[in-house]
Amino acid sequence: MKLALRYAILALIATGANIGAQDLYLRYNMWVYPVMASVFIGTGVGLVVKYILDKRYIFRFRSKNAAQDGFTFFLYTAMGLLTTLIFWGFEFGFDHVFASKDMRYLGAVIGLSIGYLTKYQLDKRFVFTSSRRRK
Repeated sequence: MKLALRYAILALIATGANIGAQDLYLRYNMWVYPVMASVFIGTGVGLVVKYILDKRYIFRFRSKNAAQDGFTFFLYTAMGLLTTLIFWGFEFGFDHVFASKDMRYLGAVIGLSIGYLTKYQLDKRFVFTSSRRRK
């Protein structure tokens, strides 16, 4: 239960980083597709924040060197492709149905929540395995 609470808190931090990056981008930049660009930027920010937090506080993984850390980040990102589609599906779906920034962010939070629950299982099984952990 302690791990689940820690994971939930860290997921909230990463979600805040994602949504915060999106909102900051939209406030100060206007491209042809500002929502799409903001979602990509938020996804990138959230990915890096979540990787750092998960690696240290959930899986207690320590890389032996930069190459191992890079490969671990690559695996972490690869496992996130499916969960990112879930997240984007909810965010863009809510944006399309409700045409509201607040509802789009709600969709993002719901999608990220489902995605993070799924991602934990994938990361535990394929990314931060006991054979890859440094003792």
